[in-house]
Amino acid sequence: KGTIHLFRKSQRSLVGKLTHEFRLVAADRRSWKILLFGAINLICIGFLLMWCSSTNSIALTAYTYLTIFDLFSLVTCLISYWVMMKKPSPVYSFGFERFEVLAVFASTVLAQLGALFILKESAERFLEQPEIHTGRLLVGTFVALFFNLFTMLSIRNKPFAYVSEAASTSWLQEHVADLSRSICGIIPGLSSIFLPRMNPFVLIDIAGALALCITYMLIEINNYFAVDTASAIAIALMTFGTMYPMSVYSGKVLLQTTPPHVIGQLDKLLREVSTLDGVLEVRNEHFWTLGFGTLAGSVHVRIRRDANEQMVLAHVTNRLYTLVSTLTVQIFKDDWIRPTLSSVPIANNILNLSDHHIIPMPSLKAADNLNPVTSTPAKPSSPPPEFSFNTPGKNVNPVILLNTQTRPYGLGFNHGSAPYSSVLNQGFGIPGIGATQGFRTGFINVPSRYGTNARGQPRP
Repeated sequence: KGTIHLFRKSQRSLVGKLTHEFRLVAADRRSWKILLFGAINLICIGFLLMWCSSTNSIALTAYTYLTIFDLFSLVTCLISYWVMMKKPSPVYSFGFERFEVLAVFASTVLAQLGALFILKESAERFLEQPEIHTGRLLVGTFVALFFNLFTMLSIRNKPFAYVSEAASTSWLQEHVADLSRSICGIIPGLSSIFLPRMNPFVLIDIAGALALCITYMLIEINNYFAVDTASAIAIALMTFGTMYPMSVYSGKVLLQTTPPHVIGQLDKLLREVSTLDGVLEVRNEHFWTLGFGTLAGSVHVRIRRDANEQMVLAHVTNRLYTLVSTLTVQIFKDDWIRPTLSSVPIANNILNLSDHHIIPMPSLKAADNLNPVTSTPAKPSSPPPEFSFNTPGKNVNPVILLNTQTRPYGLGFNHGSAPYSSVLNQGFGIPGIGATQGFRTGFINVPSRYGTNARGQPRP
């Protein structure tokens, strides 16, 4: 017998979780209409696929893929209703709005994959064109057109309606818009229908049905079967061109990018925030699109020490909340302290290392008036150099190092290495001071004892 866990929660399977969420959506009466259209859509897709097989028309198959896309749009609409019912959880703190963005992205990408499949099949048919039967070609065209238009116009699909307006226009919409301007110039009453731009889904349904009607007429009149393949390529290109801007827009939302149309407004609001009383700096700002029409962001604000944190937070939130609905503001006070310069002299025991040989030297005040390296005498009235608080040349006894470099001939300097006993008994080559020797110092009369050992006895 196994152990009985009284307070352990039962783990649901994936199918059980999906069933529970579907029941939650089905409990709302608004979703009944979508479920009814979904059932009719499945029946319509079944008939269209049978007619595509009987007519052997790839153009009708490409048009049927638009009906399958309508089924994806109905599923996206159900997900939108489910998102509105769900509340944020500890795992999904920003809510579930990104699920509908993912649904739109998946639907448009699948539609483009279907268009690529049609292009591949059409390329194979150009090599060997089969015979097309037109018995049910026109019937399937009108059934698909009627159901697609009825679905698009009867159900308010919020995600796709937003994407179709926010995304960039497709090449089909641009060409139709140019044609519509010419028509509206002759008949101004049509401007409310054709301008500023038509619904891309309605436009592609009408354009695909028109291509199939032309195909039916040419096959019936001249038995020109290749026009079916050409119509399939045209429908696939229109599908790909219509879905591509939507997939790009939804993909940018999934990548948490800042929408281009709000960058100027955000910069203006951040400039206003930086001029608020008590605000010193606004940094680490990041704004992204959480869902369709929902902007989220976070910002760090540095304020003065005497500023009121709650007051500044209220003003910053009030300014940014007009554009950013989900906002996180982190306020911290200015704690920057200027470093103080120490003017305490260096202790003598810091440089008094027993392992180094240090030669005690006389004070430099006697040689201030004469620079032994150059012939220009130093000016006693010149001001001291800047920031010379603890300059080593003033407070630290210099260390004499033996110069063993070979001097060139003919310059008045001795060359070669001098005997060790005569090194410390010679002065620098200055007239009136002493003999010349290869040292970088202007001091003379250096004692022969140059250090002490650890016991205080002089070194030999």
